[in-house]
Amino acid sequence: MQSADIEHRFAFHAATTEEKRDEHTSVRQGCRRLADELNERLPEGQEKALAVTKLEEVMFWANAAVARAGSGEGD
Repeated sequence: MQSADIEHRFAFHAATTEEKRDEHTSVRQGCRRLADELNERLPEGQEKALAVTKLEEVMFWANAAVARAGSGEGD
């Protein structure tokens, strides 16, 4: 792994445009809607907790993709 790749992965990537801020919001809202639906439909338990945790991971990675886009690095 290149040093530049490590730097890029751990750097702060601010949403510098209104479009990126809107994309972040859209990702969060979509994940939130699904989390609410899963919360309603699934029985309480470890599996439900894991499903919601994995959905949080989806949100984090999707927002990382939005934040890192256009930087010239292929993640």
